[in-house]
Amino acid sequence: MFGEIDVLGAFMPRAVTWFTVVLVIFTLADWCLTKAQLYKYFWHPPLARFAFFVLLFCVGGWLTNTY
Repeated sequence: MFGEIDVLGAFMPRAVTWFTVVLVIFTLADWCLTKAQLYKYFWHPPLARFAFFVLLFCVGGWLTNTY
């Protein structure tokens, strides 16, 4: 996962680009989960959202590093 990617002439760490991709995926998934009112079953909804984002980021990083 270490390395740099050239984005419009600026070198960015791969983690930053993956963070951006996960942020878009998370925003769409969070919107769907909010519309389904799934967060009302959690004791602390912001903590559940944060844990979901961390899960997506770590699993995606692991998959991109593995394959």
